[in-house]
Amino acid sequence: MNYKILIAEDEQDIAELLKLYFENEGYCVFWAGNGVEALKILEREDISLAVLDIMMPRMDGYELTRRIRETSNIPILILSARDKSNDKILGLNLGADDYMAKPFDPLEIVARVNSNLRRFYQLNTEKPKREESYILKVGDLSLDTQTLVLKKKGEEVLLTPMEYKILALLMKKPGTIYTKVQIYESTSGEYFESDDNTIMVHISNLRDKIEDNPKNPRYIKTIRGVGYKIEDR
Repeated sequence: MNYKILIAEDEQDIAELLKLYFENEGYCVFWAGNGVEALKILEREDISLAVLDIMMPRMDGYELTRRIRETSNIPILILSARDKSNDKILGLNLGADDYMAKPFDPLEIVARVNSNLRRFYQLNTEKPKREESYILKVGDLSLDTQTLVLKKKGEEVLLTPMEYKILALLMKKPGTIYTKVQIYESTSGEYFESDDNTIMVHISNLRDKIEDNPKNPRYIKTIRGVGYKIEDR
């Protein structure tokens, strides 16, 4: 598959550096200097993954993430000089799958992009061994791993790509405890220290979507000092 990467970044030198590295991986790269231009590219091109800066003219990266999520489920990686925890949490809550602070290591970004592309598009094309094996069920939750659709009591629940991957991992083995490192490495590739809060934010967002009472969860349980598991109590 010939993946198409969108870079939304107002600093041309950074955009050109990313473009160089991504093209070296064999990707087709599109560059937008602001959020409005990025939306126009998304409308006319079949973009596979987006790398977004936050502080851009005309439309910032947060609003761009929100607008993308209205119509698309593609992986989104935010790359920003804003490195505060609340900035990262906001980006992830709006639907981003990953968040990296500037300055950055281009090789790490390439590794994260490769991992997100591989895992997201493999999940879309993987075929089950048996007809019944692609439906995962825990309590009132039913996750179709072919269509990537989650239903709760028959009603569809919209998930971001990262939320889907985390939930699918947990639902495949109910009762199994996964550490944050295990979850991140299973869903996004190599774990970095800066990723420590990322999984917690995604878990919190999942609870908001699937739990009747997120503060007293029925399904996703925190095992203090260890990690997370899913079960139907």
